[in-house]
Amino acid sequence: MSKIRYSKDVDALLVELSDHPIDYAEESGPVIVHFSKSGEPVLLEILNAKEFVLGSLVSVINQTEATLP
Repeated sequence: MSKIRYSKDVDALLVELSDHPIDYAEESGPVIVHFSKSGEPVLLEILNAKEFVLGSLVSVINQTEATLP
C-alpha cells in the first residue's frame, strides 16, 4: 500500500511505494527515486513539492502538459 507524506521542513513530498529496504537512489532534477537491491522503486522523493503540486494542478485545470523544473 502506498503512503504519501509531506515534509514541511524541506518542502518534499514523499511517496512510499513499498516497504522493501532502500539500497540506492537516483536523482533526476527535483525527483529522487529510491530503489531496493533488486531495482524495484521503493520511495519517490519530490523536492520543491509546493511548486510541483501547484504546477500539476494548473496543468490539470488547463489540460496542458506540465514540465518539472
